[in-house]
Amino acid sequence: MRHPRSSVNRRDLLRLRRLHGATPVSNPVSSDRPSSGDLIKATRPAMGSYFEVRIAANTPGAADLAGQVLDRIDELETQLTVYRDDSEVSRLNASAHLGPIEVEPGLFRLLELALELGKATGGAYDVTTGALSAAWGFFKGPKRVPSRQLLADARERTGQHHLTLDPERRTVTFDHAGVAINLGSIGKGYAIDSAAEVVKEYWWPTSALIHGGRSSLYALGSPPGRFGDRWEIAVRNPFQPETPLGILRLRNRGMGTSGTDFQQFESEGRIYGHILDPRTGEPAFGPASVTVLAPTATQADALSTAFFLLGPDGAAAYVAAHPEVGAIFVNQGDADGSPSIVTFGLTDDDFLRAP
Repeated sequence: MRHPRSSVNRRDLLRLRRLHGATPVSNPVSSDRPSSGDLIKATRPAMGSYFEVRIAANTPGAADLAGQVLDRIDELETQLTVYRDDSEVSRLNASAHLGPIEVEPGLFRLLELALELGKATGGAYDVTTGALSAAWGFFKGPKRVPSRQLLADARERTGQHHLTLDPERRTVTFDHAGVAINLGSIGKGYAIDSAAEVVKEYWWPTSALIHGGRSSLYALGSPPGRFGDRWEIAVRNPFQPETPLGILRLRNRGMGTSGTDFQQFESEGRIYGHILDPRTGEPAFGPASVTVLAPTATQADALSTAFFLLGPDGAAAYVAAHPEVGAIFVNQGDADGSPSIVTFGLTDDDFLRAP
């Protein structure tokens, strides 16, 4: 399959910071003798965004490995998308109310995790928001404020209590017609974690940085030539995009970010964001952005959405019970436009604020 050439938009929320003293990213075609600190970068459009992988250039077969990583993401998009009627998730949404549907093992584990996270966040995260997304026009459009009846109907078909998972048979059943699984707030992280497994299983040990567009990332191992160190990622300031808020330092950790500036529409002078609260059925008005660090990109992806809805107090309670998770909340601060930053569960080794 041929893929269009592409590059990451300079406004991406996550930017790889040029490591102090490291060699700039090398070109795998023109570099005959890459040093231990050089990287190759491969990008490809997928899941409505761009995915990027960076791998040590001196890894044997580095370019082929990068292609395998992106191929894995393509495979998962084919399985998880709701924009194709023949995807596994679309077939599940169309038929699971008629009886148990057996699903692929990886997808079943993902749904199990989604339900666990839904329970742990008190329903702030919910994998069944497909009907709400369609009602508000975020799925296939047009974006609009739904009528009271349309919203009520969508809310009736929302809630993970409508799902029954049978681990022995690996089946999923809906108790209501029109229930729709929507993996938009967890699928990108899952794809990134699966892509990282491709690197982990490679015959030559190597590290990698894999991210999906402006919201999800996994840092595998240490940057090339810096054994035991961490990848450094600049965190975008939603109010002053060219002035980073600080630097995240990651190793074997996932990251996810949520914010309403990614998708929104205006109706009668009011702005509606794409993050829908499954408990109310309506778009949420929360912080400017929430960034979560977690053991996997899957968890970070889902929890960033949940924390956006829970707010700082709810997120603090979750982090206190799950010390492997950390979070950054960004809000409008002083009148001069400087942001207000609140962190939970992070040390100076994890996040270095900009001066």
